[in-house]
Amino acid sequence: MITVDNLTLAIENSIDDGNGLSQEEACDLAQHVLNFFGYSERIIDNVLEPEDRDAFYMMEDAGILFTEREEITLYDGREWRIHYWLFNRGRINRLMEKKPRAAKVIDDSESIYKTEVTDDMWACRKKSDE
Repeated sequence: MITVDNLTLAIENSIDDGNGLSQEEACDLAQHVLNFFGYSERIIDNVLEPEDRDAFYMMEDAGILFTEREEITLYDGREWRIHYWLFNRGRINRLMEKKPRAAKVIDDSESIYKTEVTDDMWACRKKSDE
């Protein structure tokens, strides 16, 4: 069974540091996705709004979700395609085995706001303004 905590961890571990989400954002995304699935194994794509579908595509890019298609022949002979979203349980389990990302520590001593601005720096600025 996929829980909010499990999916949050998988989301955190699937996204590289350059585009990383905070734990709170990952948890919100996990809850958002799970609200569609409930206790189902798959959901039909038609229930998604465009914004929701964007989140699902992001989860597909991370390998957490995948799509499946079913074709049905209607009475008049036309083909009808139904698209579904499913959890990639194997990938989720592998992502849950990884250690959670370490929180980034910001060193205040290197803060740009604490940097001393010398007269030389101001002199360069004044010359470029003229």
